[in-house]
Amino acid sequence: MNEDTLQQVQDLLEDGKPKPELHARLERLHAADIAALLEALPLEERLAVWNLVKADRDGEILVEVSDAVRESLIDAMDPRELVAAAETLEADELADIAPDLPESVIEEVVQSLSAEERERLRAALSFPEGAVGALMDFDHVVVRDDVTLEAVTRYLRRMDELPDHTDQLFVVDRDQVLQGTLPLARLIVSDLDRQVRQVMLTESVKLYPQDRAEDAAGAFERYDLISAPVVDGSERLVGRLTVNAVVDYIREKSAESQLAEAGLREEEDLFAPVLDSFKNRWAWLALNLVTAFIASRVIGIFEDSIASLVALAALMPIVAGIGGNSGNQTTTMIVRALALGQIHGGYWRKLLRKEMGVALLNGAIWGTLLGAMAYMFYGNVALGGVMALAMMLNLLLAATMGVFIPWVRARLGRDPAVGSSVLITACTDSGGFFIFLGLATLFLV
Repeated sequence: MNEDTLQQVQDLLEDGKPKPELHARLERLHAADIAALLEALPLEERLAVWNLVKADRDGEILVEVSDAVRESLIDAMDPRELVAAAETLEADELADIAPDLPESVIEEVVQSLSAEERERLRAALSFPEGAVGALMDFDHVVVRDDVTLEAVTRYLRRMDELPDHTDQLFVVDRDQVLQGTLPLARLIVSDLDRQVRQVMLTESVKLYPQDRAEDAAGAFERYDLISAPVVDGSERLVGRLTVNAVVDYIREKSAESQLAEAGLREEEDLFAPVLDSFKNRWAWLALNLVTAFIASRVIGIFEDSIASLVALAALMPIVAGIGGNSGNQTTTMIVRALALGQIHGGYWRKLLRKEMGVALLNGAIWGTLLGAMAYMFYGNVALGGVMALAMMLNLLLAATMGVFIPWVRARLGRDPAVGSSVLITACTDSGGFFIFLGLATLFLV
């Protein structure tokens, strides 16, 4: 959805009351565009637009919108509408929104499902968030290895349409054990008299439901996959993972990481009530307040030094600020590497040595530069030397904490991105003030 579409829709909304032509415009939009539109509207206008959407599209739009906005839409629907919307979804899609639906609605929807769909839903809900099993879908095409390609093509022509993102067929035996894959590209160019086993690929990427979604995303990127089979411990085909699910997962994880780095606990509706937004933000702000108070007390220890040499008050924010930026650079690199699975075991020490080497080089260059500037402004050689040494020491502290904080959180099984910028800034602020003012007290006062 582009800005022009959003502006046109806003123009058609007057005091929360939509004009008749808005309904026709919404009918022409893709479900994902309607979802983006709903996320960009305040609550009153959002519900006005939502009430114009045809009932048979409610389900697919609920799947597309963010979790926070979905809650506001579900709250505005009565149980009958929710049941009708949920019944239009496939098992894997229903599993995506099930945690947000009232329990009574889920029970009624489950009762309306066929035995096969009910089992698929149970399977999808049994896997934790972040596992391949939670992302896979069950809509795929299977063939046997002893049939001809001509029989396969006749079978495909009898279908109304192929499942989305079908680039290959899955070859199974009578027990649904995966034998290989048949890419559509091979099917199209091969002699139709040949059997599937003569054309299929026996060595292909396959996933297991318990695999980490991050590892699956890496495989899709590495091998340029569009789809991949998902098999159980007995190698029986249970579903498939498609590139659209992987892209959605990567986007969601990226958004979560950005929010976590800022200390936000969860995704937030842009137009959420003030109290809801407060609840989402208060925890890390409270921690930031504590760390800021600690930093102020560090400064208070050296009040006499600052009083005797006023230049210290002007220079100390520079040391702390550059240390914070450097530490955040290190932390960002570490968190990204952890997300990509690039750091293992004993490599942490090598990584720490490397980051400290970078800190030493930056400290030598920028510390010398800032020391020279301090001398130029205040005509004090010792002050310049203290500035240079404090800069180097604080950058070393920033590098150490930039590696240490994500390492500790990862070892404890926590998300290393959560609040990392808040923690590293707290360390470099308090540490930077202590180092700079402590050195100044020793050598200048």
